[in-house]
Amino acid sequence: MIQRRALLLSTLLATAALPALAQEGPQPRLPTEPLTIITRDGKRHDFNVEMALETEQQRVGLMYRQRVRPDEGMLFDWNRPRDAAMWMKNTVTSLDMIFISQDGRISHIAENTVPRSLAIISSNGPARATLEVAAGTAARLGLRVGDKVEQRIFNNAG
Repeated sequence: MIQRRALLLSTLLATAALPALAQEGPQPRLPTEPLTIITRDGKRHDFNVEMALETEQQRVGLMYRQRVRPDEGMLFDWNRPRDAAMWMKNTVTSLDMIFISQDGRISHIAENTVPRSLAIISSNGPARATLEVAAGTAARLGLRVGDKVEQRIFNNAG
């Protein structure tokens, strides 16, 4: 019985120490790939996006980043369409979140997200991927639901 309690206590102490190991700064820059958004009027907007492909990369995302350049962002590839839920925990700059369907069409845009907020930002339906860009990008480029996103992960990429 004493050994069992000692094991339980050591397990609890080890688990309690886990938050100390949590990410406390930005993750190293991830590999980048090109991405193009084509608006309804045919204008092409090119980006160079970091690819968040692994669970840990997606968990950290753009946390602690001081800024996101106008032609950059991060693409979260969920590998298959799913209801996506994001938040701004430890994210110090406002972002636009662009949710993209399997066929590469914008399905939802959450503009000017609130830094450090724990509020859930939903895709409002299945999304194959989420693109995070600097706040104001969607308005500046006139992006709308239905605009086309070209990137290798979508069925439209040639």
